[in-house]
Amino acid sequence: MIQATQVRPGMIIVHGGELYRVLKIVHITQGNKRGKVQTELRNIKSGTKIENRFRSEDSIENATLEEKEMEYLYHEGDRYTFMDTQNYEQIELDKDLLGDGTYFLKSNIKIMVQFWEENPVGIDLPPEFVLEVVETDPPIKGATAASSYKPALMDNGLTVKVPSFINRGDKIKIDTASLEYLERA
Repeated sequence: MIQATQVRPGMIIVHGGELYRVLKIVHITQGNKRGKVQTELRNIKSGTKIENRFRSEDSIENATLEEKEMEYLYHEGDRYTFMDTQNYEQIELDKDLLGDGTYFLKSNIKIMVQFWEENPVGIDLPPEFVLEVVETDPPIKGATAASSYKPALMDNGLTVKVPSFINRGDKIKIDTASLEYLERA
């Protein structure tokens, strides 16, 4: 059990006897009232989204998942195929189950696949990923890190807001949970 304030996007929790992946979280404090945690959750089995508000002192059951190292092979449509590196068995995961994690899947990459009661429920991405900028506007002369941001297309198809001093060909670190620019790599 964890406190509601410790819930983070990407976590899998048990709510109402069902598994949910936390998509978004907002901490709300209203003057002298107690804090609340507004969450957007996706049901692992049905794929439906719900919004739920927890009090900051509420306890939430963090799902205990088994993880296996698997190798990502390929995808066909919305189905992504992974292979167990121990026994070479293959499983398919749906795009809805993987969410934004699909941006970080490249052929032959080893990744931890999460299982709940022997059923695959998602993947565990590293906290940050290095990507190359493929397309962006030219840098603005005299731009600093505190200036405005511009869109940049990454080598995996993801569009991220980056500081104006970033050029095409630069390698940058991306936060896999929030899909935001962290720093140059």
